[in-house]
Amino acid sequence: MYDVIVVGLGGMGSATAYQLAGHGKKVLGLERHTPAHDRGSSHGGSRLIRQAYFEDPAYVPLVLRAYELWERLEAETGQDLMTLCGGLMLGRRGSEVLEGSLRSAREHDLPCELLEAEEVKRRFSALAPDPETVALYEGRAGLVGPEATINAHLARATTLGAELHFEEPVLSWGVSPSEDRVRVETPVATYEAERLVITAGAWAPQLLADLSLPLQPERRVIYWFEPKGGTEPFLPDNFPVFIWEPDDGNTFSCFPLLAGERGVKTVFFRAGGVPCTPETLDRQVRDEEIEFMREYLAEYVPSLAGRCLEAVVCMYTNTPDEHFVIDLYPGHPQVSFASPCSGHGYKFASVVGEILADLALDGATRHPIEMFSSRRFLSVKEESI
Repeated sequence: MYDVIVVGLGGMGSATAYQLAGHGKKVLGLERHTPAHDRGSSHGGSRLIRQAYFEDPAYVPLVLRAYELWERLEAETGQDLMTLCGGLMLGRRGSEVLEGSLRSAREHDLPCELLEAEEVKRRFSALAPDPETVALYEGRAGLVGPEATINAHLARATTLGAELHFEEPVLSWGVSPSEDRVRVETPVATYEAERLVITAGAWAPQLLADLSLPLQPERRVIYWFEPKGGTEPFLPDNFPVFIWEPDDGNTFSCFPLLAGERGVKTVFFRAGGVPCTPETLDRQVRDEEIEFMREYLAEYVPSLAGRCLEAVVCMYTNTPDEHFVIDLYPGHPQVSFASPCSGHGYKFASVVGEILADLALDGATRHPIEMFSSRRFLSVKEESI
């Protein structure tokens, strides 16, 4: 008998197990793969972290708390888990990325600079914006390492007393009406707990099937390109993370060259996504996909438009409105779940873990999560009947 069972120990689940163990709870964590695996969403060496959030200003208080928790994890482990190299949000005036970032920066009084194209080129020589491009520069933006932070959360959870099982997938779960307990079945055993947290990423649609939530896993490709003419312009002191919205809307991002990496990481934010399931995910990257990415680099980051050194596949799990899902299970308040995070959520993993621990322990959280309620989709389903 456990206090809480956490299903899925990726970005969100590892943080949740750590938070719950830190409260002195008897925690069981179950993961179908190995620690910090590359079969889902939380891998690839880096994830962008930023405060001037173009998706919605309502995210800003959460991401500010996420920074505090990442810094606390760094202090507890003695590891450098964030690289705050600065970040650019680029696009023409009126573009979603630029205007949304400006709105968040102004609403929350975030320290940022508005840069015209010539100033961008002067500061960051690898970038080639056209004269109409404008950028919002945020000095506190950067990246966080998914594998490193998952492993750090898992190690701290274990140190604090959590019991973590890997390569043990969950087959089913249920709530006992008579005992008000949760039972979780795996190929190894059946476990019981007072509370259950589901953080299963692309496997969440299976475990939350009774809710019929519109959760859609999507195939994404991550690329690493070899810089032409040397690596110096792409080191963290010279190259910020960026999100660039071209005129055609195929927004993409780049990351600085980190120690131990040969290539510069780049990825499309939405373009090229293909709906899938974990079982049907195509992990082969084709030449035409690499060429499609190279075309954008040739225009906007010319010295990266050379040899692709590596390309790997991961998954987003999207909602129709591209916002998170964090909630108590309707009718079963002893069960909580998150996210999926629609491709922009990893930076929030530290605070989502805190939120899910709150929900498991108290049934509520002080954090503003109303916009992430699953009922926004359930009510639509009910109205359509």
